[in-house]
Amino acid sequence: MPHRFRGIFALLIVTLVWGTTFPAMKDLSAHFSSVWIVFIRFVLAGVLLSPFLIRAKFVDYWTGALLGAVLFICYMFQLAGLSLTSSNRNAFVTGLNVLVVPLLGLLTGKPPERRIVAAILLAIAGLFALCWDGGAWGKGDTLALCGAFFFGLYVKLMEVTTRKASNLMALTAMQIIGVAVCAGLWLLLWEGRRAPIDWAYIEDGIRIHYVNFVYLGVIATAGIISLQTWGQRHTSANEAAVIYAFEPACAAIAGYFWLNEVMAWKGVLGALLMILGMIVSQWETKDDQIPAVTA
Repeated sequence: MPHRFRGIFALLIVTLVWGTTFPAMKDLSAHFSSVWIVFIRFVLAGVLLSPFLIRAKFVDYWTGALLGAVLFICYMFQLAGLSLTSSNRNAFVTGLNVLVVPLLGLLTGKPPERRIVAAILLAIAGLFALCWDGGAWGKGDTLALCGAFFFGLYVKLMEVTTRKASNLMALTAMQIIGVAVCAGLWLLLWEGRRAPIDWAYIEDGIRIHYVNFVYLGVIATAGIISLQTWGQRHTSANEAAVIYAFEPACAAIAGYFWLNEVMAWKGVLGALLMILGMIVSQWETKDDQIPAVTA
């Protein structure tokens, strides 16, 4: 199998696992704030991957830190928007990052291929069917849109940095540690100032929910972000954005099996449209070749 299609398959696995993190984090949200969940999850993953930093070069350190900071900003905008609007609307607006990546490409003089344009339209239609619940635009939607922009920027940065990295695992480790550091600073400088941290309460919560944290930290962060980094090295940012747009459908499917949540016909239609969009994104013409990366 060519590296490109293995990269596509890797990103599809990434998106499927991301979908399962929503019910896992929903369980944790009864005990922890969103920033605490991000902090504990990424600290655990960072500790596991820290040995890879031994072989890191300077470019891996600074690009990994940049990716981590941008990813943390994505989380904060998404979570802030989620507190002010429904999860469905938040998922829809966040999913609009599928438009950001080709727009960033246009700014650099690289218009998207026709297959990508068609795939994006199908993905947006699928997101609309799956997530949109009507109502006027609000502050929560604006915050989620900011998160969508930064996630699109993150996907584009991943395309560039993974091709220049000297060591992909070192880049991944630094990125994860960067998110953990940003979350720790947020807790100290923001939440810690508003109220003293109840360490006994945090320790008790970790003991109760350690299975969720192990899943989120070891599998959904250390393992999956490593796979994502490798996958994006072998695909284009536009293709990655189309695949990532399938995340709300993966979350709905995971919620159906994990939390017994109902998936209506609109959700099924939306998921099918997104799958079709991913298929269309792979309809390749001889002008649509992606430079091969063999490492």
